[in-house]
Amino acid sequence: MTSSFTSPTDQRTTEKTACSGCGLHHQCVCLQQPTFDIPAHIALLMHENELARETNTGQWLLKTIASTSQHIWQRKQPCPTLIDLIENPAYCAYLLFPNEDSIALSDATAATQKNGKKPLFIVLDGTWQEAKKMLQKSPWLQALPSVHLTPQQQSTYQLRRNQQQGHLCTLEVGSCIVAELGLEPQAQQLDDFFQYYMRAFKADKSGHALKQ
Repeated sequence: MTSSFTSPTDQRTTEKTACSGCGLHHQCVCLQQPTFDIPAHIALLMHENELARETNTGQWLLKTIASTSQHIWQRKQPCPTLIDLIENPAYCAYLLFPNEDSIALSDATAATQKNGKKPLFIVLDGTWQEAKKMLQKSPWLQALPSVHLTPQQQSTYQLRRNQQQGHLCTLEVGSCIVAELGLEPQAQQLDDFFQYYMRAFKADKSGHALKQ
């Protein structure tokens, strides 16, 4: 397990070459990224538009949490690999989407573990408008039991404009999942990295490395 960092060390790249891991040109943040596992599986169901967005934060959940997978949403048919996970008897699948019927994620986790299974949390990875569209056009998603988070703070995501109050980015959602699984130190590591990455990303777009 990677411990939380106090004084990150930059790995400078050339001005013209982006790091293949983090995509930044003027510094690399890969060494600051924590890695750990959790007693659950997070399945990111990604809208195809997210594939081309540099501001997508789901990529960091895939790199940080071993038991995370990525699946591309399609309007006409569900992703076969995600369906395999949902139908796997070792898992109990939940859609992470708040509604009047959703239950607290912590309650779902406790009930699932009591039955000897591992929770599978499906996270819709896209803008809020895209996520609602994905759900509306996917009856197979609507058939899943849904859970909601109880975040302790507002979103601090700063890499996209017009963020709506109360909405979390994908990495923040992942951090909340980790915290509500009782892994507060790991959630803090992820939060610390997220704050550092946002500062480094904005510096990179301004044409320089993050000033320490």
